[in-house]
Amino acid sequence: MNKKPNRLINEKSPYLLQHAYNPVDWYPWCEEAFEKAKKEDKPIFLSIGYSSCHWCHVMEKESFEDEEVAEILNQYFVSIKVDREERPDVDAVYMNVCMLFNGNGGWPLTIIMTPDKKPFFAGTYFPKHSRPGRIGLIDLLLTVAKKWKEDKEDLISRSEKVIEYLKEENKTTFSDLKIDYIHGGYYDLKGRFDNTYGGFSNKPKFPTPHNLMFLLRYYYHTKEKDALDMVEKTLLNMRLGGIYDHVGFGFHRYSTDRQWLLPHFEKMLYDQAMLLMAYTESYQLTQKDIYKQTAQEIIQYVLRDMTSPEGMFYSAEDADSEGEEGKFYTWTIQEIKEVLKEDADVAIELFNIKEEGNFLEEATGHLTGRNVLHLKKLPDIPMEKLESIRQRLFEYREKRIHPLKDDKMLTDWNGLMIAGLSKAAKSFGNEEYTKYAEKATNFIIKNMIINGKLYHLYKDGQVKIKGMLDDYAFFVWGLIELYEATGKVDYLQHAINLSKKSIELFYDEENGGFYLSKMDDLIVKPKESFDGAIPSGNSVSAYNLYKLYLMTGDEEFYKKSYETLKAFGEEIKRLPSYHTMFLIALMMHFFPTAEVVISGSKWQEVLKHLNKDFLPNKVVLVKNPENRQLLESLAPYTKEMDVPEDFYIYLCKNFTCNLPVKDIEYVKELIRK
Repeated sequence: MNKKPNRLINEKSPYLLQHAYNPVDWYPWCEEAFEKAKKEDKPIFLSIGYSSCHWCHVMEKESFEDEEVAEILNQYFVSIKVDREERPDVDAVYMNVCMLFNGNGGWPLTIIMTPDKKPFFAGTYFPKHSRPGRIGLIDLLLTVAKKWKEDKEDLISRSEKVIEYLKEENKTTFSDLKIDYIHGGYYDLKGRFDNTYGGFSNKPKFPTPHNLMFLLRYYYHTKEKDALDMVEKTLLNMRLGGIYDHVGFGFHRYSTDRQWLLPHFEKMLYDQAMLLMAYTESYQLTQKDIYKQTAQEIIQYVLRDMTSPEGMFYSAEDADSEGEEGKFYTWTIQEIKEVLKEDADVAIELFNIKEEGNFLEEATGHLTGRNVLHLKKLPDIPMEKLESIRQRLFEYREKRIHPLKDDKMLTDWNGLMIAGLSKAAKSFGNEEYTKYAEKATNFIIKNMIINGKLYHLYKDGQVKIKGMLDDYAFFVWGLIELYEATGKVDYLQHAINLSKKSIELFYDEENGGFYLSKMDDLIVKPKESFDGAIPSGNSVSAYNLYKLYLMTGDEEFYKKSYETLKAFGEEIKRLPSYHTMFLIALMMHFFPTAEVVISGSKWQEVLKHLNKDFLPNKVVLVKNPENRQLLESLAPYTKEMDVPEDFYIYLCKNFTCNLPVKDIEYVKELIRK
């Protein structure tokens, strides 16, 4: 029987298209769906997920492809599917509801709400049929349908209370900022740290690279050795574990166990970008080759598998292939022997491969005979031998059916990757990385800024969805890093313009802080402070604005950075280790900073030398004969600086500058002090 497509067939999102042939009468998030619900007096069933989400696939196969479930949904509800990566603002609103109701959240996110978008029920994954201690989707839907018919007023009353709570949540109260919050974040992380395997939880374990970037800075400023030890233990154990793809490179989403061994296999662009920054900065600080190698391998993976012809970066790769999670990435011992022949024994010992396997089938808990490759220690075999083994495994694996690639391109996640590539370019002196960062940046500038406003998504030649706070914040972060890598003042100018636009569009003048989005189709405007898998748009904005203040002397940037920190001060004080990107921004306010201006015609070599070291409390400006006029208009305190034939280095603090010098090492030593 040929399946008929539903309305999702006209969408661009790979996640929505995965559901386009479900018997459920899905709508995308649109006014038509809400009008239908009002007209027919039906509650709305809202399901939010993303294309590489394993449990989203499970729920689709169990329930949304099922005729019985579809019949109930189509009869009693109006059903809406949302890709959280397309509309993170919609997801943020209703994830907050799920956290309120249940104390936790996740995807797929299941919301039931009134026709005017007010939620009265929230959960995550539901099996089709009820189990002990867990209601099934069919029973849930029938219970809600009965309640809607018999006691709708109670559900509406409940939903009104939820909306009141959400609106109250957005009213931030300004709080004084103290250096104690920074120390509190360190001690919180130290208390949560797993001394055996690294990371900051038992299981599951997420990378949270911004925690590591905070600890690197904490070590830099305080010389507290435990801070650096926590970073190093975590980075090394992740690199050894199965969360790392030892054959094709790049990191999987998270580890299901404490040891970083058995991952959920999806690969997200934002994880690659943030981990690239953490490994790069750790190399800068320690000069340990394993961190540099890991950073370079992450880049190799992204450039090979996640880069579009336009130079933008794709969003994700799925965990599943051929209907099985991890099938693409796992190995039987027979496959290893067949592929590697005389080198098989070396690989079996090196990657801890077992006859019975180490990969458990989730449903039964039984071993599958398949292995997740992992290391117990750094390899002590010759590099050529290791690379030969890896290359043969890679070539064999490439012939397998690949997981689905989510090929939409998001401005916010591309901004993170641009920042990561620019950091790596600076640290390793690699101009190829700069070229890739510039290509993505220039594509966004040319195609995704329309009438001065940034857009969120590019796919199949189309730009869609107005940019949200994260798009502005993360892309500006990338622009600042790219400016410091290249000295090209146009990137600085775009960072300034987009930061001003984000203040105009999203800043809450009454309560402080930035809204994630102010789209008209939202029931409340979400405002996020919590750093989750990636930092919040508010924390990155506070960081960017302070750096731009140091670069330009524009007091408005200082004011908005400080007020944003104050707006979330109570939250930061209460849970400092869950706001580590905010703490990084707070360090810029509390610890000494330096403005470095390289002036002259021969500035490139000076910039390269200055960029190699881990000096997180500085900003760098380049003034040369070509950009002199524009730079002076953007950073007026540079007007009196000479532009010699060779170079000068001006070291400034609070826009008061020392006499120019030519000794780079002397300048770096002054910055460190």
